[in-house]
Amino acid sequence: MKTVPTLYEWAGGMPVFEKLMESFYDKVLQDPLLEPVFKHMSPDHRLHVAHFVAEVFGGPKFYSTAEGSHFKMIQKHIGKHLTEAHRKQWIKLLVETADTLALPDDPEFRSAFMAYLEWGTRLAVMNSNLEESPVDANEPMPAWGWGVPGGPYVPS
Repeated sequence: MKTVPTLYEWAGGMPVFEKLMESFYDKVLQDPLLEPVFKHMSPDHRLHVAHFVAEVFGGPKFYSTAEGSHFKMIQKHIGKHLTEAHRKQWIKLLVETADTLALPDDPEFRSAFMAYLEWGTRLAVMNSNLEESPVDANEPMPAWGWGVPGGPYVPS
């Protein structure tokens, strides 16, 4: 039986996620729609998001053991009043950045990557229009996998 790598491993590990978020947030701060939302982000925001997404994709538990929790991530969105336009632009810029940095572009990885972005950003918009968190403080971190394909595309 072959070993299937995690999405984190297939993407290239933590340096890839850190570079992805560093480059992505550079674009965000130049974007007229997203810049007002993110202009006051903490200096550690990029690294926290990199660690969060890396952990969700099967990487080390840097975020949940030292930086926050799923509950705390949700708390950061409460009351921000994000819109569908914010969500779509956020995804657009992140996918452009993933393409620029040459993250894996096989259909299986990108399907899982896009599924997580769709799921996560839709929750972020919903949660941003609430006044309190809809989840318990002990809610576990999401864990994202390959989905239906079951692993990366490897040509025969």
